Amino acid sequence: MNVLDLNTLRSNIAPSDFGRVAVLYGGKSAEREVSLKSGAACLQALQDAGVDAFGIDVGDDLLARLQAEKIDRAFIILHGRGGEDGSMQGLLECLDIPYTGSGILASALAMDKLRTKQVWQSLDLPTPRHAVLGSEFDCICAATELGFPLIVKPAHEGSSIGMAKVTGVDELVHAWKAASTYDSQVLVEQWIQGPEFTIATLRGQVLPPIALGTPHSFYDYDAKYLANDTQYRIPCGLDAAKEQELIELTARACDAIGIKGWARVDVMQDQQGRFWLLEVNTAPGMTDHSLVPMAAKAAGLDFQQLVLAILAASCEARG
Repeated sequence: MNVLDLNTLRSNIAPSDFGRVAVLYGGKSAEREVSLKSGAACLQALQDAGVDAFGIDVGDDLLARLQAEKIDRAFIILHGRGGEDGSMQGLLECLDIPYTGSGILASALAMDKLRTKQVWQSLDLPTPRHAVLGSEFDCICAATELGFPLIVKPAHEGSSIGMAKVTGVDELVHAWKAASTYDSQVLVEQWIQGPEFTIATLRGQVLPPIALGTPHSFYDYDAKYLANDTQYRIPCGLDAAKEQELIELTARACDAIGIKGWARVDVMQDQQGRFWLLEVNTAPGMTDHSLVPMAAKAAGLDFQQLVLAILAASCEARG
């Protein structure tokens, strides 16, 4: 079984040794509102722990602020494009500011659902069959090749923004057009019928998996951040062997992308018991509805300890 080393997970760095920490949140992506909530929670936790932390709501003046402020390291809690896609990581590296989470390449890969799937497929890791939509003709071809139901996703968005489950060609065309308002690249995947799991990783360890349940057709934005009827199960309900299989698959999926520091992987299980990788989030939500804090709590870390552990990973060499 997966045995967690809490001494490795917890930060052993004195709060004052982190120096001055900029919490980067907000931004201009479609996930701005979620990031504002995540950032406020992380900033408060760091300050309560005695870290010299301050917030920056990322806007057009970011470069000037980063150059004007004394910053020893950055805590990135931006969700979506502009913060989770490698661009912020590249800027911080140019400024020689250490930061939390994955590096440029892993961030860019994980933000691109299509490229993530292609990497997994190249390593024979299970991920649902898919197609890329760019026209109504593509929709017809995808329907013929993949069958229904299907799930439509903007390739570079998170928080289930722009996603839709479809059961016919007309619905597929409509969902493709709607998703195209968020992203020029739209992905459509086979629908996997069965339970959904989300698995967080922290400092090279896999936290307890969470099983998700919702009366919605899938775990959409409302179910993630607004609804009070979403179900979270920890322990996840799998037997020991299947849970270990899920944990090992998560570790392999993260290693393939090059994940560092922390992340969250979303996985489906079909009716035959097989697991299917959906995506990796390199700066997951940290709101009161978010999943990484739940998994950390099950592992023995409270929210403040989790935030400090994420920050502590920014002190380690990226290699």
